[in-house]
Amino acid sequence: MSNIDTEPNSIAAIFTRHPLWEDGLALVLGTAMVALGISLYSQAGLLTGGTVGLAFLLKYLLGWPFGLVFFLINLPFYALAIWRMGWPFTLRTFCAVGMVSLLAELTPQWIGFSHLNVVYAALFGGFAMGLGLLMLFRHRASLGGVNILALYLQERFGMRAGAVQMGVDAAIVLASIFVVAPEKVALSVLGAVALNMVLAINHRAGRYMGVS
Repeated sequence: MSNIDTEPNSIAAIFTRHPLWEDGLALVLGTAMVALGISLYSQAGLLTGGTVGLAFLLKYLLGWPFGLVFFLINLPFYALAIWRMGWPFTLRTFCAVGMVSLLAELTPQWIGFSHLNVVYAALFGGFAMGLGLLMLFRHRASLGGVNILALYLQERFGMRAGAVQMGVDAAIVLASIFVVAPEKVALSVLGAVALNMVLAINHRAGRYMGVS
């Protein structure tokens, strides 16, 4: 039998469906990583893009709790998720947003830093959030908002989710110059690049063969 005949079967065999416990574990670990990155950013006075960045802006401007603001901002995006991505994706995303909202408030009670270098916070906070998002993306979940749009554009038009996310995030971070000091904006841009570099390198169509 030729290679051409066997190739479709070989490719099909590569795809494996995640069992439910793997999806659940990814949801816990992914949201915990994102919450850790949020805690680093919050203590360093930084912010990022997407709905997380908008929640940071309102937190810094008005003193509102990050977790509550983040949860409420994402509510309108679930309609798009249901319409274009389906109920399973939407329910996973709703759970992920709820868990990040909760863990973002709890994590600072569990860990603290007597000294935190802002460059370290920008880079490794961005990496932590990027890794958390990568786990969620690979198990058909997201953190709502721009994540939903980025995943839809990748699945529908083949655009890289990381590239879409990076463009929107950069715009939000640059708009924050009216809220935080310019040096914090520059470091926030560095953090956004770190976060989206993780996604752009690792989350490409066809790169990961697991499905949920």
